[in-house]
Amino acid sequence: MVLYTTPFPNSCLSALHAVSWALIFPCYWLVDRLAASFIPTTYEKRQRADDPCCLQLLCTALFTPVYLALLVAALPFAFLGFLFWSPLQSARRPYTYSRLEDKSPAGGAALLGEWKGTGAGKSFCFATANLCLLPDSLARLNNLFNTQARAKEIGQRIRNGAARPQIKIYIDSPTNTSISAASFSSLVSPQGGDGGARAVPGSIKRTASVEYKGDGGRHPGDEAANGPAPGDPGDGNLEDACIVRIGGEEGGRPPEGDDPATGSQARNGAGGGPRGQTPNHNQRDGDSGSLGSPSASRESLVKARAGPDGGGTGEPGANSKLLYKASVVKKAARRRRHPDEAFDHEVSAFFPANLDFLCLQEVFDKRAAAKLKEQLHGYFEYILYDVGVYGCRGCCSFKCLNSGLLFASRYPVMDVAYHCYPNGRSFDALASKGALFLKVQVGSTPQDQRIVGYIACTHLHAPPEDSAIRCEQLDLLQDWLADFRKSTSSSSAANPEELVVFDVICGDLNFDNCSSDDKLEQQHSLFTRYKDPCRLGPGEEKPWAIGTLLDTNGLYDEDVCTPDNLQKVLESEEGRREYLAFPTSKSPGSGQKGRKDLLKGNGRRIDYMLHAEEGLCPDWKAEVEEFSFITQLSGLTDHLPVAMRLMVSSGEEEA
Repeated sequence: MVLYTTPFPNSCLSALHAVSWALIFPCYWLVDRLAASFIPTTYEKRQRADDPCCLQLLCTALFTPVYLALLVAALPFAFLGFLFWSPLQSARRPYTYSRLEDKSPAGGAALLGEWKGTGAGKSFCFATANLCLLPDSLARLNNLFNTQARAKEIGQRIRNGAARPQIKIYIDSPTNTSISAASFSSLVSPQGGDGGARAVPGSIKRTASVEYKGDGGRHPGDEAANGPAPGDPGDGNLEDACIVRIGGEEGGRPPEGDDPATGSQARNGAGGGPRGQTPNHNQRDGDSGSLGSPSASRESLVKARAGPDGGGTGEPGANSKLLYKASVVKKAARRRRHPDEAFDHEVSAFFPANLDFLCLQEVFDKRAAAKLKEQLHGYFEYILYDVGVYGCRGCCSFKCLNSGLLFASRYPVMDVAYHCYPNGRSFDALASKGALFLKVQVGSTPQDQRIVGYIACTHLHAPPEDSAIRCEQLDLLQDWLADFRKSTSSSSAANPEELVVFDVICGDLNFDNCSSDDKLEQQHSLFTRYKDPCRLGPGEEKPWAIGTLLDTNGLYDEDVCTPDNLQKVLESEEGRREYLAFPTSKSPGSGQKGRKDLLKGNGRRIDYMLHAEEGLCPDWKAEVEEFSFITQLSGLTDHLPVAMRLMVSSGEEEA
């Protein structure tokens, strides 16, 4: 299949579209700015309360007449541009494919040669997030603003989280056994051929913030964005991985398999700040609140030195040459495996390292999408953006906005299809919400069989009262996915040219598994064909699952304005009641603040990651290894991103 790298089939149509949009844009921008000036966010309200001169109100009063005058002058040009723009949409392609060729060891072509479908299984990491990158006036309805700056900051945070170096801090503590399993950002402990640092079976690991200097003063944010995170299990290169032993009984030797040692994955988190501080997306590089800053989280960090008593051991070594500041006193419940659970789960302040596939929703604004794409290309080689249709093409109503879907991948994209849901109503009908289907290649066997996977990214109808519409869209999603797999498959029983090793659905489904108002969606047949790792059954969640929709009134509170702070809040039931949105049947109001009765449940979980256990190649299976709720985009969106790591293996490998 040919992937469309431009929105129009020829340069003449592209030029005509550019001219028509140039005529429309001034009117569009002025309407957006005029409406935005009358929809303040809670952050701006606090600023106004602290500003005795009411400077912002004065600016609004002065600029409103100017905006109105310019808008009247721009209307004739916008009308002329619309006459050209509207018919051009019939020739517009449903997405734009962008590839930034990467010839480094982490490039897509190189990744295909890493796995031949033999030996040990391979893990693949998926993440999904709703970013609310709407025109600024519409984003303010969700208490978010400055869409362009947010888009750039979101891209930087995702890239920094996925490409950050992997620093392990092992802490000997025979009595500390309440913290469970491996950090989500690294599947295994560093391994080396000399036996110095290796995987520790049954070891107990945990996440911690870290600030370090070493390797010529290089900081985590200075790592090459296109390369794999140091210590990547896939390449076994540990030259950049830092391992330090804290409080060990035998200085300098890593914990052995029989030791009840604990480990810690380093994180360069963002620290808190005063209530009146600038939101995260307005901070400059180097500020303590920016995740790109090497000085982040200074307030929450404590010094940790190698040695049994917390001091130096007196012996020279690589560890003593590094200055570490690590927060090692974290809540033990941060990462804990349920006794009956087969995989790890956590609330994480970071996107997982070595993230392979990213599915985003509500990237509606074109300029914001371009800024986001530019940042993500520092880590993801393949990106599809500007997905959807405009005008009346392929849908029943006129579409002013695209689908808002964006997909980024480290692995090559083979086939793509997009479908628009035809049954949107109310304000949702103005956007071409739909589903994006992708087929990616993740390896090849020694017999030259392609190893492939299928991914679907979608965003369902939003109004809570329209359950029937969402169920119809779920029906369409299943039918379209089956057709896509059938049309793109080049295999047969007699000639299996491809091995399908995973089938994943990601997106904002706009219903939760707890509310009695969403019973129709909860019982949909989609959940019999695809497994939800967070769900026990219709209306029943697993104890550790939490909501992904935040209470918009509290987005700028000091308690949740940084990733570290939001992580700590969501680890407690009281914090979740305070800052998560709850199912409508349990929460008559928009927020939980001021309620004295204890609410059951952990909030509205409307962002899903589903995977198929059937329909894969015979003798192959994909099992969830880790699941994470991510707080790294605190203050930048009203949703929590979620991530899932699948371990793909065959029966022959296990044997």
